[in-house]
Amino acid sequence: MGLQEEVELLRNIPLFAKIEPSKLKLLAFTSERLTYSEQEILFEQGDVGDSAYIIIGGEADIVVNTPGGPLVVATLKQNEIVGEIAILCDVPRTATVRAKTELTTLRITKDLFFSLVIEFPQIAVEIMRELAHRLEQTTTRLREAVAEAQG
Repeated sequence: MGLQEEVELLRNIPLFAKIEPSKLKLLAFTSERLTYSEQEILFEQGDVGDSAYIIIGGEADIVVNTPGGPLVVATLKQNEIVGEIAILCDVPRTATVRAKTELTTLRITKDLFFSLVIEFPQIAVEIMRELAHRLEQTTTRLREAVAEAQG
């Protein structure tokens, strides 16, 4: 895949939709493309977070460790971003991310991510929306899991 195709991919991601093409080209050029096979781990809950990942192909499961064992709280698809919480909040990874299918990602380093957020504040707004949505989803899943466990 060429740089132009990566730029097109990035433009389809809600987070980056309003960013000018020249900046997207820089993002595509400076981010690292990584491929994972099915069931391969991108990172583990508790790891130090130094980058975010944009899914450009395949699906990934977000897995949270619970007293009852690992719980899949969400599945991410193409054009979604994962791993940004650890970067933004400077906390350990809040979940494990595992490839559900063969997976292709663009890895964005912490520094690059922050320079983008500083230059394009609307990215921060999009991320807040996404995080709020994800928190709501996770809370619902956990509530269901607790209800099942109490049976």
